[in-house]
Amino acid sequence: MSDFVLDTFLPYRLNVLAGRLSREFSTRYRERFGITIPEWRVVAHLGQAGAVSVREIHARVDMDKSKVSRAAARLEAAGYVAKRTSPTDRRLVELTLTDNGRAMMAELAGVAQAYQAELLSRLEHTDDFLDGLDALLEAE
Repeated sequence: MSDFVLDTFLPYRLNVLAGRLSREFSTRYRERFGITIPEWRVVAHLGQAGAVSVREIHARVDMDKSKVSRAAARLEAAGYVAKRTSPTDRRLVELTLTDNGRAMMAELAGVAQAYQAELLSRLEHTDDFLDGLDALLEAE
């Protein structure tokens, strides 16, 4: 028997926590807008980055390209995202938020900020935790 304990392994714990927080946050926008977690990630990225390709979103939000593509297709059908051929590379499709998508993201930004404030209030040593998290994320 090994001394290894999965429940104390940091990568495992962070993955579990990330999934749990993502699902908890999704309850705050799913009812209001009817979007899924992958759709939220696409909208949030587009709200910050402007016109980008599926490939760029895939790299940034750590989701499979097929999942990004399906989320983008659903968002396009709902009127939140528009697709167009990239003017600089005709092989790429760029995604942008429509006016409805920008309005949704403006509202979602407030929901996200309120959720983050709630999470930070749950942490006893916010600065130490955030500094440690930043150090881990920057280690790539």
